Amino acid sequence: MTSPEPNPVKNLLVIHNPTAGRGRGHFLHSVLSRLRAKGVEIDLRPTTGPGDAGELARRATGVDAVAVAGGDGTINEAINGLIGNEVPLAVIPLGTANVLAAEIGLARSPRRIAETIARGCRRRIDLGRTNGRHFVMMAGVGFDAHVVAAVTPKLKRALGKTAFVVQSLRAMLRFPFPTYGITIDGRSYSAASAVIANGHYYGGRFTCTPAARLDDGLLHVCLFTLPGPWKAMQYATALVLGQLHRMRSVRVLTGRRIEVAGPSRDPVQGDGEIVGHLGLKVELAEETLKLIVP
Repeated sequence: MTSPEPNPVKNLLVIHNPTAGRGRGHFLHSVLSRLRAKGVEIDLRPTTGPGDAGELARRATGVDAVAVAGGDGTINEAINGLIGNEVPLAVIPLGTANVLAAEIGLARSPRRIAETIARGCRRRIDLGRTNGRHFVMMAGVGFDAHVVAAVTPKLKRALGKTAFVVQSLRAMLRFPFPTYGITIDGRSYSAASAVIANGHYYGGRFTCTPAARLDDGLLHVCLFTLPGPWKAMQYATALVLGQLHRMRSVRVLTGRRIEVAGPSRDPVQGDGEIVGHLGLKVELAEETLKLIVP
Protein backbone atom coordinates (compact mmCIF):
# COMPACT_ATOMS: atom_id res chain seq x y z
CA MET A 1 0.00 0.00 0.00
CA THR A 2 1.62 3.22 -1.17
CA SER A 3 1.40 6.47 0.74
CA PRO A 4 -1.17 8.91 -0.64
CA GLU A 5 0.11 12.04 -2.37
CA PRO A 6 -1.22 15.47 -1.35
CA ASN A 7 -3.64 17.17 -3.72
CA PRO A 8 -4.67 20.47 -2.08
CA VAL A 9 -8.36 21.21 -1.71
CA LYS A 10 -9.47 24.71 -2.68
CA ASN A 11 -13.22 24.25 -3.17
CA LEU A 12 -15.13 22.20 -0.62
CA LEU A 13 -18.76 21.15 -0.34
CA VAL A 14 -19.64 20.52 3.31
CA ILE A 15 -22.73 18.39 3.97
CA HIS A 16 -23.74 19.12 7.55
CA ASN A 17 -26.18 17.06 9.59
CA PRO A 18 -27.37 19.54 12.26
CA THR A 19 -28.80 16.72 14.41
CA ALA A 20 -25.47 14.87 14.70
CA GLY A 21 -23.63 15.04 18.02
CA ARG A 22 -24.63 17.14 21.00
CA GLY A 23 -23.64 20.78 21.05
CA ARG A 24 -20.85 20.36 18.49
CA GLY A 25 -21.70 23.45 16.46
CA HIS A 26 -18.66 25.24 17.89
CA PHE A 27 -16.43 22.34 16.81
CA LEU A 28 -17.67 22.55 13.22
CA HIS A 29 -17.31 26.33 13.19
CA SER A 30 -13.71 25.96 14.39
CA VAL A 31 -12.87 23.49 11.61
CA LEU A 32 -14.46 25.65 8.91
CA SER A 33 -12.77 28.82 10.17
CA ARG A 34 -9.38 27.14 9.92
CA LEU A 35 -10.16 25.87 6.43
CA ARG A 36 -11.17 29.37 5.28
CA ALA A 37 -7.95 30.73 6.79
CA LYS A 38 -6.09 28.30 4.52
CA GLY A 39 -7.85 29.74 1.47
CA VAL A 40 -10.45 26.98 1.08
CA GLU A 41 -13.79 28.14 -0.35
CA ILE A 42 -16.66 26.42 1.46
CA ASP A 43 -20.20 25.69 0.35
CA LEU A 44 -22.03 24.65 3.54
CA ARG A 45 -25.22 22.65 2.97
CA PRO A 46 -27.25 21.46 5.98
CA THR A 47 -29.46 18.40 5.70
CA THR A 48 -33.12 18.60 6.65
CA GLY A 49 -34.01 14.91 6.77
CA PRO A 50 -33.14 11.36 5.69
CA GLY A 51 -31.84 11.09 2.14
CA ASP A 52 -30.61 14.69 1.90
CA ALA A 53 -26.93 13.83 2.35
CA GLY A 54 -27.05 11.31 -0.48
CA GLU A 55 -28.78 13.72 -2.83
CA LEU A 56 -26.37 16.57 -2.02
CA ALA A 57 -23.40 14.25 -2.65
CA ARG A 58 -24.97 12.98 -5.87
CA ARG A 59 -25.19 16.54 -7.22
CA ALA A 60 -21.63 17.50 -6.16
CA THR A 61 -19.82 19.00 -9.14
CA GLY A 62 -17.16 21.66 -9.53
CA VAL A 63 -15.61 20.99 -6.12
CA ASP A 64 -12.32 19.41 -5.10
CA ALA A 65 -13.91 17.35 -2.33
CA VAL A 66 -17.08 16.66 -0.36
CA ALA A 67 -16.81 16.77 3.44
CA VAL A 68 -19.43 15.18 5.67
CA ALA A 69 -19.91 16.99 8.98
CA GLY A 70 -21.92 14.39 10.85
CA GLY A 71 -21.81 10.80 11.99
CA ASP A 72 -21.34 7.45 10.31
CA GLY A 73 -24.98 7.32 9.20
CA THR A 74 -24.63 10.62 7.32
CA ILE A 75 -21.38 9.35 5.79
CA ASN A 76 -23.21 6.22 4.67
CA GLU A 77 -25.80 8.33 2.85
CA ALA A 78 -23.09 10.44 1.24
CA ILE A 79 -21.01 7.52 -0.06
CA ASN A 80 -24.12 6.08 -1.70
CA GLY A 81 -24.61 9.43 -3.40
CA LEU A 82 -20.97 9.55 -4.52
CA ILE A 83 -21.00 6.14 -6.26
CA GLY A 84 -19.74 6.71 -9.79
CA ASN A 85 -18.39 10.17 -8.87
CA GLU A 86 -14.63 10.61 -8.56
CA VAL A 87 -14.96 13.50 -6.09
CA PRO A 88 -13.16 12.43 -2.87
CA LEU A 89 -14.81 12.29 0.53
CA ALA A 90 -13.51 13.99 3.69
CA VAL A 91 -14.77 13.56 7.26
CA ILE A 92 -15.56 16.11 9.96
CA PRO A 93 -16.63 13.80 12.82
CA LEU A 94 -19.66 15.07 14.72
CA GLY A 95 -21.49 11.80 15.39
CA THR A 96 -21.85 9.37 18.27
CA ALA A 97 -19.26 6.73 17.33
CA ASN A 98 -17.32 8.22 14.37
CA VAL A 99 -15.98 4.79 13.39
CA LEU A 100 -14.60 5.81 9.99
CA ALA A 101 -12.71 8.74 11.54
CA ALA A 102 -11.12 6.34 14.03
CA GLU A 103 -10.31 3.84 11.27
CA ILE A 104 -8.27 6.34 9.24
CA GLY A 105 -6.56 7.79 12.33
CA LEU A 106 -8.16 11.21 11.97
CA ALA A 107 -7.11 13.54 14.77
CA ARG A 108 -9.81 14.91 17.06
CA SER A 109 -8.67 18.55 17.05
CA PRO A 110 -10.22 21.11 14.65
CA ARG A 111 -6.75 22.29 13.62
CA ARG A 112 -5.56 18.83 12.58
CA ILE A 113 -8.83 17.99 10.83
CA ALA A 114 -8.63 21.23 8.81
CA GLU A 115 -5.01 20.45 7.90
CA THR A 116 -5.97 16.95 6.72
CA ILE A 117 -8.79 18.22 4.51
CA ALA A 118 -6.85 21.14 3.05
CA ARG A 119 -3.83 18.94 2.26
CA GLY A 120 -6.12 16.58 0.39
CA CYS A 121 -4.20 13.28 0.54
CA ARG A 122 -6.42 10.70 -1.17
CA ARG A 123 -6.54 6.95 -0.72
CA ARG A 124 -8.82 4.62 -2.64
CA ILE A 125 -10.73 2.28 -0.34
CA ASP A 126 -13.06 -0.70 -0.74
CA LEU A 127 -16.79 -0.60 -0.13
CA GLY A 128 -19.22 -3.32 0.85
CA ARG A 129 -22.69 -3.67 -0.58
CA THR A 130 -25.81 -5.00 1.16
CA ASN A 131 -28.73 -5.79 -1.15
CA GLY A 132 -27.62 -2.97 -3.46
CA ARG A 133 -26.76 -0.38 -0.77
CA HIS A 134 -23.11 0.42 -0.06
CA PHE A 135 -21.40 0.63 3.32
CA VAL A 136 -17.89 1.70 4.27
CA MET A 137 -17.28 0.15 7.72
CA MET A 138 -19.63 -2.72 8.58
CA ALA A 139 -22.97 -4.46 8.27
CA GLY A 140 -24.53 -6.49 11.06
CA VAL A 141 -27.34 -8.96 11.70
CA GLY A 142 -28.82 -10.46 14.85
CA PHE A 143 -28.31 -8.91 18.27
CA ASP A 144 -26.15 -6.14 16.82
CA ALA A 145 -28.78 -4.99 14.33
CA HIS A 146 -31.64 -5.20 16.84
CA VAL A 147 -29.77 -2.87 19.21
CA VAL A 148 -29.17 -0.37 16.39
CA ALA A 149 -32.85 -0.58 15.42
CA ALA A 150 -33.90 0.23 18.99
CA VAL A 151 -31.72 3.36 19.30
CA THR A 152 -33.90 6.22 18.09
CA PRO A 153 -32.38 9.55 16.94
CA LYS A 154 -33.97 11.22 19.98
CA LEU A 155 -32.37 8.73 22.38
CA LYS A 156 -29.02 9.04 20.61
CA ARG A 157 -29.10 12.84 20.91
CA ALA A 158 -30.03 12.61 24.61
CA LEU A 159 -27.57 9.91 25.72
CA GLY A 160 -24.86 9.68 23.03
CA LYS A 161 -22.97 6.37 23.17
CA THR A 162 -24.80 5.48 26.38
CA ALA A 163 -27.93 4.96 24.27
CA PHE A 164 -26.35 1.83 22.78
CA VAL A 165 -25.45 0.52 26.25
CA VAL A 166 -29.02 1.04 27.48
CA GLN A 167 -30.57 -0.68 24.47
CA SER A 168 -28.03 -3.51 24.62
CA LEU A 169 -29.08 -4.28 28.19
CA ARG A 170 -32.75 -4.21 27.19
CA ALA A 171 -32.09 -6.44 24.18
CA MET A 172 -30.36 -9.04 26.36
CA LEU A 173 -33.69 -9.55 28.15
CA ARG A 174 -35.98 -9.40 25.11
CA PHE A 175 -34.06 -10.69 22.09
CA PRO A 176 -35.02 -14.31 21.22
CA PHE A 177 -31.51 -15.16 19.90
CA PRO A 178 -32.47 -17.13 16.78
CA THR A 179 -29.90 -18.98 14.66
CA TYR A 180 -28.78 -17.42 11.38
CA GLY A 181 -27.50 -19.39 8.41
CA ILE A 182 -24.43 -17.69 6.91
CA THR A 183 -22.72 -18.59 3.65
CA ILE A 184 -19.25 -17.16 2.96
CA ASP A 185 -17.96 -17.72 -0.58
CA GLY A 186 -19.99 -20.94 -0.75
CA ARG A 187 -19.06 -22.25 2.73
CA SER A 188 -21.93 -22.64 5.20
CA TYR A 189 -21.93 -21.67 8.90
CA SER A 190 -24.43 -20.90 11.63
CA ALA A 191 -24.27 -18.15 14.24
CA ALA A 192 -26.31 -16.27 16.80
CA SER A 193 -25.17 -12.91 15.35
CA ALA A 194 -22.68 -11.67 12.79
CA VAL A 195 -20.76 -8.51 11.90
CA ILE A 196 -19.46 -8.18 8.34
CA ALA A 197 -16.60 -5.70 8.44
CA ASN A 198 -14.63 -3.69 5.91
CA GLY A 199 -12.41 -2.10 8.57
CA HIS A 200 -11.14 -3.22 11.95
CA TYR A 201 -12.91 -0.74 14.24
CA TYR A 202 -16.48 -1.26 15.46
CA GLY A 203 -18.79 0.91 17.56
CA GLY A 204 -16.10 3.56 18.02
CA ARG A 205 -12.59 2.32 18.80
CA PHE A 206 -13.47 -1.27 19.66
CA THR A 207 -12.21 -4.20 17.56
CA CYS A 208 -13.91 -7.40 16.45
CA THR A 209 -12.00 -8.04 13.18
CA PRO A 210 -8.42 -6.98 13.98
CA ALA A 211 -6.90 -7.87 10.60
CA ALA A 212 -9.45 -5.98 8.48
CA ARG A 213 -8.30 -2.97 6.48
CA LEU A 214 -10.24 -0.64 4.20
CA ASP A 215 -8.19 -1.52 1.14
CA ASP A 216 -7.35 -5.22 1.59
CA GLY A 217 -9.84 -6.46 -1.01
CA LEU A 218 -11.75 -8.63 1.50
CA LEU A 219 -14.69 -8.55 3.87
CA HIS A 220 -14.05 -9.93 7.36
CA VAL A 221 -16.92 -11.79 9.01
CA CYS A 222 -17.14 -12.03 12.81
CA LEU A 223 -19.44 -14.91 13.81
CA PHE A 224 -20.84 -15.05 17.34
CA THR A 225 -21.66 -18.75 17.49
CA LEU A 226 -23.40 -19.13 20.86
CA PRO A 227 -26.79 -17.57 21.71
CA GLY A 228 -28.28 -16.21 24.90
CA PRO A 229 -28.12 -13.11 27.15
CA TRP A 230 -25.19 -14.44 29.19
CA LYS A 231 -23.09 -14.99 26.05
CA ALA A 232 -24.12 -11.58 24.71
CA MET A 233 -22.84 -10.01 27.93
CA GLN A 234 -19.58 -11.95 27.66
CA TYR A 235 -19.14 -10.84 24.05
CA ALA A 236 -19.77 -7.20 24.99
CA THR A 237 -17.26 -7.37 27.84
CA ALA A 238 -14.62 -8.99 25.64
CA LEU A 239 -15.21 -6.33 22.96
CA VAL A 240 -14.57 -3.53 25.45
CA LEU A 241 -11.43 -5.30 26.72
CA GLY A 242 -10.11 -5.90 23.19
CA GLN A 243 -10.27 -9.68 23.61
CA LEU A 244 -13.29 -10.57 21.50
CA HIS A 245 -11.36 -12.27 18.69
CA ARG A 246 -9.67 -14.54 21.25
CA MET A 247 -12.91 -16.15 22.44
CA ARG A 248 -13.40 -19.76 21.32
CA SER A 249 -17.03 -19.13 20.40
CA VAL A 250 -16.08 -16.25 18.09
CA ARG A 251 -14.89 -17.02 14.56
CA VAL A 252 -13.40 -14.43 12.22
CA LEU A 253 -13.43 -15.46 8.56
CA THR A 254 -12.84 -13.64 5.28
CA GLY A 255 -14.65 -13.61 1.98
CA ARG A 256 -16.08 -11.51 -0.83
CA ARG A 257 -19.67 -12.77 -1.01
CA ILE A 258 -21.78 -13.43 2.07
CA GLU A 259 -25.42 -14.49 2.36
CA VAL A 260 -27.43 -14.48 5.57
CA ALA A 261 -30.71 -16.31 6.15
CA GLY A 262 -32.84 -15.90 9.26
CA PRO A 263 -36.19 -14.62 10.51
CA SER A 264 -38.09 -12.82 7.77
CA ARG A 265 -37.81 -9.03 7.94
CA ASP A 266 -35.10 -9.17 10.60
CA PRO A 267 -33.22 -5.82 10.50
CA VAL A 268 -29.80 -5.30 8.93
CA GLN A 269 -27.57 -2.45 10.06
CA GLY A 270 -24.99 -0.74 7.88
CA ASP A 271 -22.56 1.79 9.35
CA GLY A 272 -24.75 2.08 12.45
CA GLU A 273 -28.07 2.68 10.67
CA ILE A 274 -30.81 0.26 9.63
CA VAL A 275 -30.37 -0.23 5.87
CA GLY A 276 -32.59 -3.23 5.10
CA HIS A 277 -33.90 -6.59 6.20
CA LEU A 278 -33.24 -10.30 5.73
CA GLY A 279 -32.62 -12.17 3.49
CA LEU A 280 -29.29 -10.54 3.00
CA LYS A 281 -26.66 -10.65 0.31
CA VAL A 282 -23.39 -8.85 1.06
CA GLU A 283 -20.49 -8.52 -1.34
CA LEU A 284 -17.31 -6.59 -1.83
CA ALA A 285 -18.47 -3.89 -4.24
CA GLU A 286 -16.89 -3.31 -7.62
CA GLU A 287 -17.04 0.41 -6.89
CA THR A 288 -14.42 2.06 -4.69
CA LEU A 289 -14.23 5.42 -2.93
CA LYS A 290 -11.59 8.14 -2.84
CA LEU A 291 -11.13 9.11 0.79
CA ILE A 292 -9.13 12.03 2.16
CA VAL A 293 -6.87 10.72 4.91
CA PRO A 294 -4.22 12.11 7.28
